[in-house]
Amino acid sequence: MLAKAMHVHVVLGMFLTAAVLPAPAAASQWGCEVLLCASSSSPSWRGVPACHPPMNRLISAMKKPGFDWPTCPEAGTGSPGHERYAECPAGYQVGSRGDRNGFAREGDLCVKTVNVCQGKAHGFQSSDRQRSCIQTVSISRPLRSEPYYFDIKNDTSGQTERHWFGLNR
Repeated sequence: MLAKAMHVHVVLGMFLTAAVLPAPAAASQWGCEVLLCASSSSPSWRGVPACHPPMNRLISAMKKPGFDWPTCPEAGTGSPGHERYAECPAGYQVGSRGDRNGFAREGDLCVKTVNVCQGKAHGFQSSDRQRSCIQTVSISRPLRSEPYYFDIKNDTSGQTERHWFGLNR
């Protein structure tokens, strides 16, 4: 009976303590959980069962108006960065196509200039012909599977390391 009464008091004490803690402390704890889970790479957060609750909470919260990333001030990282597109393949540069209104999209293409006549004998050397051999080739820029990142300073080396993560469940 005494053990049961102590258990109730302990649970009640924990509940009251949680109720009087300021909201930023809870947000900070959640932010640190998100940071730890997001920076997990082998396995990713999806392979760590303890990471499912804070990351699922994050994914749900992102859908609500006025969403702010939970942060971990103790780690000094702030909100994560986001880069939708991966690097272009070797030999290509970032380019953009225009939308229906003529505005350029955010670097959604990879482009390069090629000589399509190179190695072909045409029997005459015309500057117009040479200009028509130069064409711009473009491909869609690849999307990152893990577009979010945290830059975390390694206390041992002093170097900043980028940790990429995705939010697909």
